[in-house]
Amino acid sequence: MKILLLGKNGQVGWELQRSLAPLGELVALDRHSTDFCGDLSNLQGLAETVRAVRPDVIVNAAAHTAVDKAESEPDLARTLNATAPGVLAQEAHQLGAWLVHYSTDYVFDGSGSQPWKETDAPAPLNIYGQTKLEGEQLIAKHCPKHLIFRTSWVYAARGGNFAKTMLRLGSERERLTVIDDQWGAPTGADLIADITAHAIRHLRQRPQDAGLYHLVAGGETNWHQYAKYVLAQAQQAQAATNIKATEVAPVPTSAFPTPARRPHNSRLDTAPLQATFGLTLPHWQQGVARMLTEVLA
Repeated sequence: MKILLLGKNGQVGWELQRSLAPLGELVALDRHSTDFCGDLSNLQGLAETVRAVRPDVIVNAAAHTAVDKAESEPDLARTLNATAPGVLAQEAHQLGAWLVHYSTDYVFDGSGSQPWKETDAPAPLNIYGQTKLEGEQLIAKHCPKHLIFRTSWVYAARGGNFAKTMLRLGSERERLTVIDDQWGAPTGADLIADITAHAIRHLRQRPQDAGLYHLVAGGETNWHQYAKYVLAQAQQAQAATNIKATEVAPVPTSAFPTPARRPHNSRLDTAPLQATFGLTLPHWQQGVARMLTEVLA
């Protein structure tokens, strides 16, 4: 099997390089690659890359993920999140290849408190969510052999993440204020990558299981509870962490105005994913604890 991976140096892309390698020949690109074009803003170059590599599977882990910045550059966000995946879908279909793509809970409006199902009606609150939804729709239209994973609150030991920010702020300040009215499940890039590799192998045997699935870790929390967990773990892990914060105060989303509106409910129902692919998703605390062990080492 030959796999073309785009976005190799992002949080999920970096882990995918590890998880996909045992499946076959892996061609991993990012937007700076020179051997082939991995730049999603270069639509012609992208199409030519697929035709030259002739992969059996395309895994697209590249995207415009700067949620607030997307509000001021909607054209670029649309190119990277919608138009480019549409091109990949058309090229994959021409080859008879699979296309694996990642989307977001931001396709929903974040209302209510129930986990969103794949069949629920999308209603994005911001440009990022709108363009990611358009990308999903173009893939479904042009490439029947697709696998789309909606995920949320993604983190990794590599690169920046919420937990690392809390560790830094917790070492600088005695009092932190953290949003407590947005709910979801912190989900490790390593978990996403491992499930992707598992699903690709599964689809080679059961292509009828193609489609859209929600993929997040088990359980749920809010940013305030997440922050308290991170700081508590850090204090337990080593005395030298120097956490100064003695208070983590809950505040509403309105306390931190942003250009892009955030959904309050980012919970996703993963029952179809678990049933179809024979998986059990670990609780979010398990992955975060493992990540913290790495970053605090």
